[in-house]
Amino acid sequence: MSTETSTPRATYRHGDLRGALVSAGLAMARAGGPDAVVLREATRQAGVTPNAAYRHFADRGALLRAVSDAAQALAADRMEAEVARATAAPMPVTSATAAPPAPATPPSVAAPALLPRSVVVSAQPPTPVTSPFADAHPEPEQAQRMLRAVGTGYLAFAREEPGLFRVAFSVPDHLAQSTSPAKAGAAGRTPFAILSAALDAYAAAGILPPDRRENAELYAWSAVHGLGMLVIDGPLRGLSDPMVDAATTRVLDMVERGL
Repeated sequence: MSTETSTPRATYRHGDLRGALVSAGLAMARAGGPDAVVLREATRQAGVTPNAAYRHFADRGALLRAVSDAAQALAADRMEAEVARATAAPMPVTSATAAPPAPATPPSVAAPALLPRSVVVSAQPPTPVTSPFADAHPEPEQAQRMLRAVGTGYLAFAREEPGLFRVAFSVPDHLAQSTSPAKAGAAGRTPFAILSAALDAYAAAGILPPDRRENAELYAWSAVHGLGMLVIDGPLRGLSDPMVDAATTRVLDMVERGL
């Protein structure tokens, strides 16, 4: 009598296949940017057959867009962390803050949320009451800290996670999708929404004139993003860390003066 031995399946039914594929895509993007994201390899890492992926992603492009969204959410988390750090610490002296000096302002007490404004989408996710953005009437120093921290966190993400930064902001997209929940970090804001909230606070503090608030996101984002790309993919790749730090400070100074 012959005895049949069963061979373990090479694949299995996944409880969250879409999430597993996106996680695999993020790992590939971290190592090699957008070009490294391959649908078949994602299915291999998730332990499923290639056909199983098509229930969630029609093609590589669909997976790449989902990975881009997830990477933006990670960028948002890094930006939020920088804002939290900056608003809990004394304000560093820069060429934009040296005169006149201002007393340190403690983190704001929770207040009704200020609805961030978007160039394209008017509705934003609710602001957590513990967020520095929750103060509808921030002190000028606090608003300045927040805006600079948004740029600092964005550039820190570019330098710390260049592969994820590329997939987050180099995959073709549309500004109308900039506040999509798929791009939101743990606090419920996307990178664009964080910048928008910081600019709203900047205006509410009386630093940014109301007639210059409209579309200010586009100008601030363009300047900071340009430095990020030059540092990770352009002719500024060879700069030392102190030189990049200095360039970051100067670019943020220029953004403040330009607004």
